[in-house]
Amino acid sequence: MTTVKDTVHDHIEIDGVGAALLDTPAVQRLRHVKQLGTVRLVYPSANHTRFEHSLGVYHLARQALDHLGIEGQQADRIEAAAMLHDVGHGPFSHNLESLTHRRTGKYHDDVAELLEGGEVGAVLRDHDLDPDRIASVVAGEGKYAGLVSGELDVDRMDYLVRDAYHTGVPYGTIDTERFVRELTFVERSGTNEDGTRVDEDVTGVDEDVTGVDGDVTGVDGGGTGVGGGGSNDGSSPTLVLDEGNVQTAESLLLARALMNPVVYTHHVARISKAMLRRAAADLLDATATTAAELRRMDDHDFLAAIRACPETAEMSRRYDERDLYKRAVWAEYADVPDRVHDADHATELSLEREIAEEADVAREDVILDVPPEPSMRESTARVTVNGEVRRLERQSPLVSALRVAQRNQWRLGVYAPGSATDRVGRAAADVLGLDPDALVIEGRKAMPTTLDEF
Repeated sequence: MTTVKDTVHDHIEIDGVGAALLDTPAVQRLRHVKQLGTVRLVYPSANHTRFEHSLGVYHLARQALDHLGIEGQQADRIEAAAMLHDVGHGPFSHNLESLTHRRTGKYHDDVAELLEGGEVGAVLRDHDLDPDRIASVVAGEGKYAGLVSGELDVDRMDYLVRDAYHTGVPYGTIDTERFVRELTFVERSGTNEDGTRVDEDVTGVDEDVTGVDGDVTGVDGGGTGVGGGGSNDGSSPTLVLDEGNVQTAESLLLARALMNPVVYTHHVARISKAMLRRAAADLLDATATTAAELRRMDDHDFLAAIRACPETAEMSRRYDERDLYKRAVWAEYADVPDRVHDADHATELSLEREIAEEADVAREDVILDVPPEPSMRESTARVTVNGEVRRLERQSPLVSALRVAQRNQWRLGVYAPGSATDRVGRAAADVLGLDPDALVIEGRKAMPTTLDEF
C-alpha cells in the first residue's frame, strides 16, 4: 500500500491495481498537465495537476465503493478507471480538445488505444482486467460507470473542491463525505427490491448530457468533455442520491454555477486559452507535427513546440510574458445573431478573416471565441423524493434560476492586440451584426471585482 498526503483529502491510501498503475508513464505524465490550464494567469496558485486530481478521484471512488458494498473484480474495474480517467487529456487539459478532435475524431475519454498496450495494459492484465472494458468505464459505459463518469460522479466532486482550494475562491465547496455516503444505485425502470420507484423520465434521453462540458466551452474544470461520457446502457443501474438529499444535489449545481464565471470562464483565462488554441492550429499547419502527436504532449512539450516554431513564436512570447490580447467585443447571448451562435468551425474562421479585412489588420490579430450553447449537465442528476427517483431539474426550482444566470453569464468574445481593439471591435460589430453600443463593459481598474462583473 502507498499513502499520499493530499491538500484536499489529507491522506490517500492506494493499493491493488491503483498502486500498480500509479507509476506507469501514462499516469505520471499527468504531473505535467495543469488541471486548470491557463487559469493560473488569473489565480497564481492554480498550479495543481491532473495527477493530483486523479488521486482524488481514486480516493473518492474507493470511498463510494466501500459505502455501496461493491467488491472484487467490479471494484477493481472502477478503481482502475478512476486512476486512468484523465490519461487521454492533451496539453492544457480540455483546451485543445476541440482542435484535436476535429483532426483525430477522439476526445479525452477515448482511451482504448492508450490502455491496450504498454505498461498500463500489462498492469491491467496482471490484475485480470480487460483494458477495453476499463476504457468503456472511462467513457461512462457499463455497470457502475456512473461513479466515474456521470452527473453525480466522483470526478466532479473532486475537481470542484480541488479547484476552489487552489484558486482560493469560496464557491466550489461541497460536502464530498455526505455525497459519497448518500449515493445509491437503482434499476433504470420499474421498482427496486426496497420499493423505490423509478420515474419514467430517468430512462429517457438527457438533452443536457449531450451538451458540451469542460474546457471545450471555455470551462477548464474536470468534466467528461464532449466524448459521450455518462452514457449508460439500458441494463445498467442508475446512480442517484438517496432520500432527503435534494439540497445535497443542489449544492453541487450551485458550486459549479458559481465557479463558472469566477474561475472557469474568467475572461483572462478565456483569452489566453483562445490564444493557445490558435497557436496549436498554426503549429499543426506549419510543421510535421500531427494532431495525434499533439494530443500526447504535456504542457511543457507543447510550450516548447510553439516557442520553436517561427509561425507561433510571437503567440508563445505573448503567453510567456502574459502580454495577452484584449477584448474588442464582449457580447451577451441575446445580442448575438443566431447565425453566429450556430456557426461551425469553418464559418468561424471565415468570420475571423472578414473581421481582419474590415479592420485592416493581420489575420493573426483577430480571434473569434464563440462558446457553445449553455448546458447544465448536473441538472439531470437523480434524487430520491418520497420513494421515487426524479431528475433534479424536475424537483428543484433552483435549476431554472441557475439556467437563466448561466445564459446571462454567456459572452461572445473577439480578441485582438491592445492597440487594435477599437478597430477590431467596430469591424466585428459590422461583420457579426452586433449592436456597437452594447459590446464591451470593462471591469473597473484597481477595484475588487464582484460576481456580476464577469
